[in-house]
Amino acid sequence: MSQKPPATVTTNRRTLVIALVVVATLLIGALVGGEAYARHKVSSCISSQFEKEMGSKIDVGFGWKPMLITWIDGKVSEVTVDSDDSKFGPAVGMVVHARFNGIELEDGGQGGGSVDSSSADVTWNNDGIEQTLGGLVSGVRSSTSSGMLTLDVLGGLAQLQVQPQVRNGVVEVNTMSAELLGMGLPTDLVQGIVDVFSQSLQSYPLGLKPTDIKVTDDGIVVKLAGGRTELTADPNATRC
Repeated sequence: MSQKPPATVTTNRRTLVIALVVVATLLIGALVGGEAYARHKVSSCISSQFEKEMGSKIDVGFGWKPMLITWIDGKVSEVTVDSDDSKFGPAVGMVVHARFNGIELEDGGQGGGSVDSSSADVTWNNDGIEQTLGGLVSGVRSSTSSGMLTLDVLGGLAQLQVQPQVRNGVVEVNTMSAELLGMGLPTDLVQGIVDVFSQSLQSYPLGLKPTDIKVTDDGIVVKLAGGRTELTADPNATRC
């Protein structure tokens, strides 16, 4: 007949189990708390760096890597960036969704850093285009089927049709027609509008360059891609 272990042994085992549970709970709590703090710090640091480059407030998201490790080694596997009102060159009202891969920060971000590769989709609707062109046009319409945008000029008395295309990594805005009651519009007026439109599609941050552009019924969508690029050093930036 088996004998029961002494009461002291049972008590000691129970005490050990309770102690292990308490220690594990404390460790998990410390890790969770540390991860939350590290995520807040890295998020502030990354947001500060990318907002400076993009010229607008952004929302950032991160990949699978724990931020505690990032906080230690300064490396971020992946960052997604969303902005509802980016300003590239003279353009206003651009909506950007971008992804940056292989980010490495130096000196907690204050020493700059680097990005291995990147990609982005930029949506620019007709209202944003009209606001950018200011007093030069009074209305903007776009067509998926024709691939062109129609700009109302001189209070709607004349129309200028343009077609944006990507050639050798640069967006070109081609004038397809420019008429006022069957007559051509002044060259200076047409060129002024096309120049502002073109400039709005040339300047992108962090080494991003256009690879494709599509005209939709709501405006235009530009696809961008970038290779390795450097992040600007800023001693006053939020430190990770």
